[in-house]
Amino acid sequence: MQKEQIKQLVDRITGTQIKEPNQRVKAIVDRMLLDLFNVIDDFDVQPEEFWSALSYMTELGQRNEYSLLSAGLGIDHYFDVRLDEKEAQVGIEPGSTPRTIEGPLYVAGAPVCQGEARLDDDTDRGEILFMDGQVTDTQGQPVAGALVEVWHANSLGNYSYFDKTQSAFNLRRSIVTDAEGRYRFRSIMPSGYGCPPDGPTQKLLDQLGRHGQRPAHIHFFVSAPGFRTLTTQINIQGDKYIYEDFAFATRDELIPDVTHHTDQSALRDKGVDRPFATITFNFALPHAVEGVPSTLIDRPRAAA
Repeated sequence: MQKEQIKQLVDRITGTQIKEPNQRVKAIVDRMLLDLFNVIDDFDVQPEEFWSALSYMTELGQRNEYSLLSAGLGIDHYFDVRLDEKEAQVGIEPGSTPRTIEGPLYVAGAPVCQGEARLDDDTDRGEILFMDGQVTDTQGQPVAGALVEVWHANSLGNYSYFDKTQSAFNLRRSIVTDAEGRYRFRSIMPSGYGCPPDGPTQKLLDQLGRHGQRPAHIHFFVSAPGFRTLTTQINIQGDKYIYEDFAFATRDELIPDVTHHTDQSALRDKGVDRPFATITFNFALPHAVEGVPSTLIDRPRAAA
């Protein structure tokens, strides 16, 4: 078909409303329909292929993998890039910690701890991790009472709540920073993981010639009154997928040094019975500014 014929067909289809529509929704759907018809025409998409795609979308919903595919196609990262640009345009103060994607595995309601926390339930014999840092503004002034929400996978790459073999809120805590803006926690070193090998996300990635692996990482929300909320994650130094993250979440500023300790005196000082690792990572928050899109994304999330 000629492009003008496609446009006329879409106009006829989208002009059949019987009441006043939501103009924003209508404009977006109209554009998506026009683009879809053009894709079908440009690539000579066959009816069997189209119905296969609809079946695929049904499977995505049944397996609850829409958010996983969104990350894998770089859509989550794209929204981050757009927000970075909007902040730069209005002159958000420089020096803040970079954002990166939230991912689909946050669970609201984690226990709140003051200053420090133990994240793990002591059932995972993975490498012990001690992590600490400070929350400041972009000028280095401490932010007391900031909330550092942290969550990560276990040594098998699985997250509590979604993995029913783990205890409630295992490897999930909310830590309120002390008077100097400091937080610290003990946990275990997380493992990277991949998309379910039999799931629809990996099925599409296979067709694209891509892997579905994520490097080991730790997620954070960092918030405080008068500041823009930070959504970010750090990657674990040395992971082989650190620059090949299928979700495009890696940023160089979010790869802190990891120090591994095996000396017996260090183990005694920490009161542990096996080797451990330490990470120090500081968060810098920009002050809140009116007229800039919020970093608080209203989206469905799990809660326990």
